[in-house]
Amino acid sequence: MAHRAARPGAQASSAPLVGREPEPTIFEVSVPGRRADAPRRTGVPSAPLEEIGPWLRSEPAALPEVSERDLVAHYTRLAARNYSVDLGAYPLGSCTMKYNPKFADDIAQSPGLARVHPATPESGVQGWLELLVELEEALCEITGMAAATLQPPAGAAGELTGLLMIKAYHRAQGRDPHAIIIPDSAHGTNPASVTLAGYEVRTVRSDDRGLVSLSDLERVVDDAVAGIMLTNPNTLGLFERDVERILELVHAVGALAYYDGANLNAIVGSVRPGDMGFDIVHSNLHKTFATPHGGGGPGAGPVAVRADLERFLPGPLPRRGDDGKLRWWWPPESIGNVHAFWGNALVLARAWGFLRYHGPEGLRRMSQVAVLNARWLQQRLSRVLPSAFAEPCMHEFVVSAKTLRDTTGVRAADVAKALLDRGFHAPTVYFPLIVDEALMIEPTETESPETLEALAAAFEDIVATSERDPAAITSAPHATPVGRLDEVGAARRPVLVWSDEDDGSD
Repeated sequence: MAHRAARPGAQASSAPLVGREPEPTIFEVSVPGRRADAPRRTGVPSAPLEEIGPWLRSEPAALPEVSERDLVAHYTRLAARNYSVDLGAYPLGSCTMKYNPKFADDIAQSPGLARVHPATPESGVQGWLELLVELEEALCEITGMAAATLQPPAGAAGELTGLLMIKAYHRAQGRDPHAIIIPDSAHGTNPASVTLAGYEVRTVRSDDRGLVSLSDLERVVDDAVAGIMLTNPNTLGLFERDVERILELVHAVGALAYYDGANLNAIVGSVRPGDMGFDIVHSNLHKTFATPHGGGGPGAGPVAVRADLERFLPGPLPRRGDDGKLRWWWPPESIGNVHAFWGNALVLARAWGFLRYHGPEGLRRMSQVAVLNARWLQQRLSRVLPSAFAEPCMHEFVVSAKTLRDTTGVRAADVAKALLDRGFHAPTVYFPLIVDEALMIEPTETESPETLEALAAAFEDIVATSERDPAAITSAPHATPVGRLDEVGAARRPVLVWSDEDDGSD
């Protein structure tokens, strides 16, 4: 077979976009009397519904009435029109949308795991408990911590869990500090979690390197500070070179250091948050260990802690007894449950399988390739879109479309929408807020060199087209089932419930 150049495997330019008309809502394909299923009638005695239970509505529910065939067709068409990480590259900076290997699906579907009721007695779930213990031990080894809870169902839930543990720790010390420090480049969930935990937000500014300003940190640190929330690499994709000094300043006032594990994918196997000096660490399993992102859930954000904080962990925790059997154990000063039962257990099983499959060397290689891919793409894009900071990036980087906007009128959002026409999902736009016209790009380790080349070429084509014909970009996307939306109108006049009386005039 003659040698030929490989084509990019994760460019969705051949995605099946069936038809040119907008897909109707499920209500619009409804016809009275149609059903997708019917209850079994053979051998079942009939009885008036009123005699079955007191739960009948006074009026029928306003539900669509659709045949099974039309129902399947409707949702299959929607699935075909929806961009996903299985369809093409999804370089969403900070959110880390990397490919989820399908062997993990087999693990999650294993009857021995999937068909176990969470209330099964300990004696009947020894295999499950062994899996959870192994996952906890692996996460502690990776993060440099001593113990962990697997309960939190997402990274943001992990943040709240860590903050509640910080509060419990200080109360046990007879203290009640009221402030948490977060960088001005932090994830939006950080200040939200701080507020939800009942703390005051104190913001520390970034310096001209894009790193935490030590002088500003010294200004905001005092005895009222309960802790700091920090990710390293930070949200700009830069490694906090002064992390030891940062944590030294925080610990000097009796505060704790919380590691937001959003960017753990950059450092697994090379450096551990615990070795940096952090006290509490959460891990986003979807961002690092390739479990589904979940669109808000189901997810998993385990929280690991140093040894003296184990007593505050949410319970119960699986622990091995003197007889070798695994049992549930409640830490003596636990903050209580943060999720029902064991957490999102099948998501945890996926992560366990991912860790076992790759092993220590494979995980180290994973992070090394993530950084390599990001640095290659950052260097390539520097020809057309300047990086926000001069520091070498880790697994993600931020470029600015400010110059492009000033010279052509094309903004970061326009660039992002034009990428959809070229078969790629958009990166994160306008975040972090400290970068004007920000585009935050994370290729991850799962994209091939051919895909990275095609992604870079797409950016270059967008910039070139902007300089030649800006309107072609500011009106994008053109090849998607739905064109450019009126985002301002949707935000100001949201229509959240479908109604057949809506004539669309609003």
